[in-house]
Amino acid sequence: MENTKVLIVDDEQEFCNSLAERMKTRGLEVATASSGAEAIQKLKKDNFDTIILDLVMPGMDGIETLKKIKQEMPEVQIILLTGQASVQKSVEAMKLGAFDFVEKPDEIKELLKKIQEAKNQKMILIQKKHEEKIKHILEEKGW
Repeated sequence: MENTKVLIVDDEQEFCNSLAERMKTRGLEVATASSGAEAIQKLKKDNFDTIILDLVMPGMDGIETLKKIKQEMPEVQIILLTGQASVQKSVEAMKLGAFDFVEKPDEIKELLKKIQEAKNQKMILIQKKHEEKIKHILEEKGW
C-alpha cells in the first residue's frame, strides 16, 4: 500500500493520532484533520487517495463534509467512520457518494482493505475521465 495517501478526519484527537500511527507503520502516507473545514482546506493543497471521515463532529458533520468534498472532487473516495452507526445515516452517506461506511473501532486489516479498494476505485474514475477527454478531443477534430 505504498504511495497511498490517506486523510483521517476526526474530532477525537487521540483516536485520530492512534489510527494515523497504525496506518503509517503499514506504509501509508497519512495526514490528519480535526474538522470538516480543516479537511477541505487540506484537500485544496494536497491530493489524497482516500479520506477516512468521522460522521459525528461538531460544526460541519461528516455528511455535510462529504457533500462539499464530492461537489468539488468527485473522484476522491471517502470511508465514513463512526461510533454511532445508523442504517439511515449509512444509506444517506452512500447515496451522497461515500465509498463505504465503517464502525469505530474497526479492525485495522479491514480498514486497510477498504482503503485499497477505495484507491482502486479512484484510479478507475480518473482513467474514465481521461478517456472521456481524449474521446471529446478526437470528436472535435473529426476523428
